[in-house]
Amino acid sequence: MSYSTSAGVATITLDHLGSRNAISRALLGDIGDGMARAVADPSVRVVVLTHTGPAFCAGADLDAGGVDRAVAHSRGRASTEAGIYDMAAVLDAIMDSPKPVVARIAGLCAGGGVGLAAAADVSIAAEGAHFVLSEVRLGMAPAIISVVCLPKLRRGDALELFLTGERIGATRAAAVGLISRAVPPADLDASVDTIVQSLIAGAPGALGAAKSLVYDVPGMERADAFAATIRLTASLSVGEEARAGMAAFTRGETPPWVPQ
Repeated sequence: MSYSTSAGVATITLDHLGSRNAISRALLGDIGDGMARAVADPSVRVVVLTHTGPAFCAGADLDAGGVDRAVAHSRGRASTEAGIYDMAAVLDAIMDSPKPVVARIAGLCAGGGVGLAAAADVSIAAEGAHFVLSEVRLGMAPAIISVVCLPKLRRGDALELFLTGERIGATRAAAVGLISRAVPPADLDASVDTIVQSLIAGAPGALGAAKSLVYDVPGMERADAFAATIRLTASLSVGEEARAGMAAFTRGETPPWVPQ
């Protein structure tokens, strides 16, 4: 894994080429460490999860006992080994990050890789990329990643994808909601950059608050949702970000949180 930062963007690049970025303790540790670094760095505004080689993530690392590790990971949410993150913890880190996470996918996305794509706030894939949940063909089930995939899928699409293990293209993956959009391969980097710049234009605290709404509000009773969102609106409206943002808008200036 390589990690770099530039102009408010932290880029986590999966480069386990020998295994096609298959799910392993090393890969999960890399993603978890990268997410922790990005969240802790006040200069980072957006995280981009990308890859080298022909696969974003090829699913479980079967050649290195990936299934055994996947079973071990599922037994607990926290690892007892320093620097090691289980699959659930990595998905949590992506979803709980107060900083938006964008996945850039230019190749095969299988099994746990689909979970990473679904956990990201925005996932953009090249039209030539493919997605597959083939666990049933290995005597397994897409159990852990179902937590992040099912909220994005209609039941009928989920049943088809989970039960058949058939590969689908990026266009279909976008149509069923697993990813945000599919774009021509030549437009992938520009499309990712466009969404990153749009995200950076938002205030850091406001982005975190907006992200929490997406996860929290649908599970609330209506009265509780209105009460919680009224409190959030009142809190944000008197905050420093709102004052600075409204002042910048009135003067026609760039808000202070946008990297120069």
